[in-house]
Amino acid sequence: MSAVLSSPSSFSSPSLTLVTNPNPQRKDWFDDVPARPTLQAERQYRKERLAVAFRLFAQVGLSHGMAGHITARDPELTDHFWVNPFGLHFSQIKVSDLLLVNARGEIVVGQGPLNRAAFAIHAALHEARPDIVAAAHTHSTYGKAWSALGRTLDPLTQDACVFYGDHALFDDFTGVVLETDEGFRIGKALGHRKAVILKNHGILTAGPTVESAAWWYIALENACQAQLLAEAAGKPSPIAHEVATLTHSQIGGPGGANFAFQSLFDILVRQQPEVLQ
Repeated sequence: MSAVLSSPSSFSSPSLTLVTNPNPQRKDWFDDVPARPTLQAERQYRKERLAVAFRLFAQVGLSHGMAGHITARDPELTDHFWVNPFGLHFSQIKVSDLLLVNARGEIVVGQGPLNRAAFAIHAALHEARPDIVAAAHTHSTYGKAWSALGRTLDPLTQDACVFYGDHALFDDFTGVVLETDEGFRIGKALGHRKAVILKNHGILTAGPTVESAAWWYIALENACQAQLLAEAAGKPSPIAHEVATLTHSQIGGPGGANFAFQSLFDILVRQQPEVLQ
């Protein structure tokens, strides 16, 4: 991969005004999106949350193998995104390790290698959904197990209602994702929602902030685990449609996800301050 910029200092930092809503179907996504005063400050903010998200994923067991990736759109070069280098364990990632990748899959900032699947999936998602700032996908245990059933989740609990009517099924598994055309098909299945079950593959979440995409991934993995346990124990009784819809309207937006992530962010940074280096 060729380097186009030598360091993040090459970027300009004009005044930043966040944000217009490119997806009117998701007005709720813009209820609680904080703004930083400059593009440089916004970039650093996203990178810090991204690095911490990887370490949080490692802490809660979402780092199986080397297949996982979380991305964050660059606030200035909006067809570029920041991502983890392939082969570096989530628990070791620092801000300085992150790669900036352009729409052609070239590493603009950082030292590779780049996970081809990460580029194929995320480049297409970021192009198809301009309202997405971040997306997360790993080969987590319960997400994989649930994906093998080829179904969306039921509203069995209050927590699961975060995803009620707000996640989809992508049922066209064709092997390891190496081409962006499959990424676009995943994006089409995702639609305006926050999550998608990738049949025989795992789960993926997307959101208007790094915090929301990361927290929703943790929450979706938990929802998969809860439904697998409930169905193993007996015949679950789902929440009624009207109540599930109301509950989703109460807890399905990014505000709560941002808040939940921030509490974990604060703890991890106190314990592992080097993550911000």
